[in-house]
Amino acid sequence: MAIVHFPYGRTELTADLPDEDLAAVLTAQLPACGDSEEALVRRALDNPIGAPRLCELARGKKKVVVLLSDHTRPVPSRAILPPMLEEIRRGNPAAEITLLVATGCHRATAPEELREKLGPELYAREKVVVHDCDDEANLVCLGTLPSGGALVIHRLAAEADLLVAEGFIEPHFFAGFSGGRKSVLPGIAGRKTVLANHCAAFIDDPRARTGVLEGNPIHRDMVWAARRARLAFVVNAVIDHDKRAIAAVAGDVERAHEAGCAFLAGHCRVRPAMADLVLTTNGGYPLDQNLYQAVKGMTAAEATVRPGGVILMMASCADGCGGEAFYRQISGEADLDKTLARFRSRQPEETEPDQWQSQILIRVLQRATVLLLSEAPDELVRAMHMVPVHSVEEGLRRAREILGSAHPRITAIPDGVSVWVQE
Repeated sequence: MAIVHFPYGRTELTADLPDEDLAAVLTAQLPACGDSEEALVRRALDNPIGAPRLCELARGKKKVVVLLSDHTRPVPSRAILPPMLEEIRRGNPAAEITLLVATGCHRATAPEELREKLGPELYAREKVVVHDCDDEANLVCLGTLPSGGALVIHRLAAEADLLVAEGFIEPHFFAGFSGGRKSVLPGIAGRKTVLANHCAAFIDDPRARTGVLEGNPIHRDMVWAARRARLAFVVNAVIDHDKRAIAAVAGDVERAHEAGCAFLAGHCRVRPAMADLVLTTNGGYPLDQNLYQAVKGMTAAEATVRPGGVILMMASCADGCGGEAFYRQISGEADLDKTLARFRSRQPEETEPDQWQSQILIRVLQRATVLLLSEAPDELVRAMHMVPVHSVEEGLRRAREILGSAHPRITAIPDGVSVWVQE
């Protein structure tokens, strides 16, 4: 028997899988790093890619805004932000610095979540503002995206003398990779801008997939938005399975981000091992807090499960569904083909909140039955067209029943958001 460990919430689950049934265990082969996280960040700041040093950019700049990710992202902010702030103040001790939390269309990050993310001292010392994509009074329009949507972003960012961002790079299920330009769009964008960028036609585009930047229409809009917002400098980390930084890049929003993506791609790309049953996760806390986020991990399984197969998704979903519109779109229609057709009939400006996540979940459900092992109520799981299970053993038993086989071919993906599954 092979014993495979799967991150789940703040703990882990284990599965005993018969050797004769196991096709593969797909994991990112991330290198070990002997340096501290802060040392990695400082080295990146000392050697920026495609941009002057951050201290040079800060000279003469009064209003400095630093974009930081929200509670749904495991960015090692405690290691990234102190050196960034030190570098900014080295160039301009009098700079008025605001930390703007790039929530996109997520719920507001709570004070206790910010204290955990930043550390109590930094949180108490710095000015922190949480972006609200629906707060029209604090949003301004900067023009029209290449796709035709209006670029609306937070006023603080638009009026900053210097706009910079922290973040991390991981495979992303429709933007190619996270990080870099995503701090602006969707990070600090107005809801209508996010909706236009996440339209049905773009989500359907075969280039809007994990690991793909070239020709990706969603990525193209995001880069344009970052440039238009004058995002001058980014610091992005690559993290390991323990959510610790193993590499960092700093500098120009495109060139530094591309360097980070190239590094990660060399370690996270895995070949599919087609199987009847695929076990996967969303990487544990904080990425598996809700069902909405858990769709990301399902797409890794989608890439290696046979049509008509079964996906066993393990995500704590302690916060439940994660989106009212997401819940309504999936639960409100027995025939998901009708829901998908309705999405595709809309113009970009008619995109509904959460439509993209629903669209991708429907795509997964059209390929495979999804069993969800979570803390979410059974009635919620069933309403979302999935099958609730309450242990790994129950999940394996139900999968074998659905497949009609005592020995289905099995592929395990311990961390579904850390890999890029591609031939």
